[in-house]
Amino acid sequence: IIMAATRRSSSRSRPLKSSSPSSSTSSLSSSSSSSSTEDKTADWSSGAGALPGREAIGPLLLMLVTPPFSIVLWYTSSVLKGDFMSFLSQLVTNPTFLYTIWPSFYGPSSYESWKLILTFMTFQLLLMKVVPGSTFRATTTPSGHVPIYKANGMACYIITLLTLIFIDFFSLYDISKVYVNFGSILSCLNVFAFAFCLMLYVKGVISPSTSDSGTNGNAVLDYYWGLDLYPRIFGWDVKQFTNCRCGMMFWSVGEICFAKHAMNVNGGVLPVGVWVNVVLQLVYVFKFFHWEMGYMCSMDIQVDRAGYYLCWGCLVWVPSVYTSHTFYLATNGPDLTDVQAVVIFALGMLMIWMNYDADWQRFIFRQTKGDCTILTKSPKFIKATYTSAGKERESLLLLSGWWGFSKHAGYMFEVSASFFWSAPALASGLVCPYFYVIFLTILLVDRSFRDDNKCKAKYGKAWEEYSEQVPYKIIPGVL
Repeated sequence: IIMAATRRSSSRSRPLKSSSPSSSTSSLSSSSSSSSTEDKTADWSSGAGALPGREAIGPLLLMLVTPPFSIVLWYTSSVLKGDFMSFLSQLVTNPTFLYTIWPSFYGPSSYESWKLILTFMTFQLLLMKVVPGSTFRATTTPSGHVPIYKANGMACYIITLLTLIFIDFFSLYDISKVYVNFGSILSCLNVFAFAFCLMLYVKGVISPSTSDSGTNGNAVLDYYWGLDLYPRIFGWDVKQFTNCRCGMMFWSVGEICFAKHAMNVNGGVLPVGVWVNVVLQLVYVFKFFHWEMGYMCSMDIQVDRAGYYLCWGCLVWVPSVYTSHTFYLATNGPDLTDVQAVVIFALGMLMIWMNYDADWQRFIFRQTKGDCTILTKSPKFIKATYTSAGKERESLLLLSGWWGFSKHAGYMFEVSASFFWSAPALASGLVCPYFYVIFLTILLVDRSFRDDNKCKAKYGKAWEEYSEQVPYKIIPGVL
């Protein structure tokens, strides 16, 4: 589980095919300034995290463990009521137990699953092309490449959900079959994702989309971490497809399908705990697609290349883990009192809003280059310069609002939100309905260390000045 959160280490293990030294110069904004220049031979687009196991053995272990775990999580929720200890005892008694519970990914029993997967993906690819949207230019890469996207995520999200509701309302298809066939869907997704990542590996070797491609000199690492930073196939952006339109889009689609199953087994009535769980997540994913272009400038897109870690993760891990609490609650959720439901829902909405507010403060600050107000005041910031593609560029490091509270206060709100939409499980099932919270905590703590190391290499003295004023990564006084 801990290893599932690991990310790529520093550029020592990720040399680019072509690289050049970069430098970093910093200056303090407003009334005072200081500067220094440091030669950087490392690629600052990467950063070491807090977890070990990032060489070949770690990725190889992950590729062996994570696919079975996606099936184990499904089986434990659907058959064992979230009791991992029961699964372990059966596995000890019968070492081939995992093989016996693994749904088939071929033959007639898998046809329904393949039909659902391919229909969903084809629909999302179609929406990416035909739904209008403004042109968005993301952050320039160290090689000088400027990724360009069509900003139509919110429209695609609304169209997808309305289409799903239309299909259910007119009984064109029983959407609860997604719950019934979910084990088979995950099995088929594993096969599809492995093949998809192999295709990306071959493409990265033969015909990378941009000069930001890179290699570790090791086939296992290259398959796991990927080679191409911004791969495109027939005009479709691979990361936007896998991360946003498959992973994040299914997060909401899956919840609604699981909620339909919960209604079926409860006489047409949606349990209040499932309602709280689903609505909170729908709001959260709505927030994501409202901010999708901001995500396209995040670490997932700007740092992580398209390989097993990112693409398998979004095609299999997200559908499996991110919806696991809803899948559990559909048939195992305890009854909530009205007071419990109201309190959980209110606190969950508050955490989602605080997470959004932190993202919004940073977004509006970047868009206006500091010419804005945060909490009714002009923001404080540090100017930091760095060299990219042979040109000196400038970044502003925000010191106001939530970003003066800690470097990643939004992470704390995000983990808290995930806890509250899992909380309708109360103390039932113990680990299973709360696994996503545990995973997300490990992931974001590791990411905060990666980001700190990346920015330290990128900005030099400016980051040191920033860290003196904002010393904590997530929780003041703790981390």
